[in-house]
Amino acid sequence: MNIVITEFIPLMLGAALVPVWTIIVLLLLKSEGGLLKAVAFVSGQILVRLTQGLAFGLVFGSSEAASTEQGAAIIVSTLLLVLGILLLITAFLKWRKQEDPDAPPPKWMTMFSSVSAGRAFLLSIGLMLVAAKQWVFTLGALGVIREAELERPENIIAYLIFVFGAQLLVLVPIVITAVAPRQASHLLAAGSDWLERNNRTIVVAVSVVFGAYFIFKGISGLLG
Repeated sequence: MNIVITEFIPLMLGAALVPVWTIIVLLLLKSEGGLLKAVAFVSGQILVRLTQGLAFGLVFGSSEAASTEQGAAIIVSTLLLVLGILLLITAFLKWRKQEDPDAPPPKWMTMFSSVSAGRAFLLSIGLMLVAAKQWVFTLGALGVIREAELERPENIIAYLIFVFGAQLLVLVPIVITAVAPRQASHLLAAGSDWLERNNRTIVVAVSVVFGAYFIFKGISGLLG
């Protein structure tokens, strides 16, 4: 289990360090009834991740290719390589000031200050379903679990740890708002402004660092 969690760390960080998701949560929290809306939005994300875990966990479990240690290692390495390539493509697009294919259209971002909780939930599901890199992060985590050949209860615990880690940065502002709503307003405004100003820099830096890491891991695994 410890080895699996160690392997999860870059996957969880990569999934969590996507500024647009945190920006959306902060926009929701600043709106009227924002706490409920933000909880609904994050719940949609978590629901998609849990559904992916259930669906693809079953696929990996029944796949002949993944039933052997070598087969599972090849699947994981291939997923990491694909993820690394996608991240470097994202870095290049952001560096050229082009839109990230996984990011919501600019018009959508303005909607989040006025959407209902139900719509925030549905938008969250839709955005997660079309976020290619988030799919690969999840599949990579499932591949790591499959490669470790843990018992079923440990598989479930390990995947829940991944989901929690991947959602941590959007859960933090929600918890702060719930615990200290008065003090949170200033922090949320400052955090939202900072993320919006530095969104491009953060995406490029995170994508280059993790993209290079995942490509190295993927190639090393395929050659090894």
